[in-house]
Amino acid sequence: MKILMVLTSHDRLGDTGRKTGFWLEELAAPYYVFKDAGAEIVLASPQGGRPPLDPKSSEPGAQTDATRRFEADADALAALETTTRLDAVSHEAFDTVFYPGGHGPLWDLAEDPASIKLIETTLEAGKPVALVCHAPGALRHAKAPDGTPLVQGKAVTGFTNTEEEAVGLTRVVPFLVEDELRRNGGRFSRGDDWAPYVVADGLLITGQNPASSEPAAARLLAQLANG
Repeated sequence: MKILMVLTSHDRLGDTGRKTGFWLEELAAPYYVFKDAGAEIVLASPQGGRPPLDPKSSEPGAQTDATRRFEADADALAALETTTRLDAVSHEAFDTVFYPGGHGPLWDLAEDPASIKLIETTLEAGKPVALVCHAPGALRHAKAPDGTPLVQGKAVTGFTNTEEEAVGLTRVVPFLVEDELRRNGGRFSRGDDWAPYVVADGLLITGQNPASSEPAAARLLAQLANG
């Protein structure tokens, strides 16, 4: 089993002068769900090399057992330093693709042609794709084979408007994940703010927030096991 995890390369939080990137828990928790299941994991990002970490995600209040394990794991840290360029990979080499979130994907992965193509071709090949928190924003330009929005008519979730409002970034982000998924015809549903919530519709799996990253990864493994 070979799994591709796609991280953002974007590190600027709009015009705030603050840094953003990927959210550590959303990488670390799924990483160990996959690793402990015996999967081979490849990390990729639009620019390759080390992707930017959202500094807030490594603050004490955001730490979990998985993040602490990741930060003490020399092999994991080495993989993070040398992510593959996203335009150099394709779905053929992998069984599935997982997108961790953080605010960064709203700026780069949502607009990146290589990312859009990867999502479309992976699903068209009958392989599952999972995205959590802000990463479902990367679906905004993805199309189904008939040219309609990929999420049209599909059950989806992602970082909610109320969660974005709670972190004070509603007017900073380029778009709101919930609004964009709804605009493209997605059947958006949600759980309580900050509680785990995962939705699966066929091969597409989405998770609402950081707490949803581990159960989304587990759901993805179950999907692979069930064919």
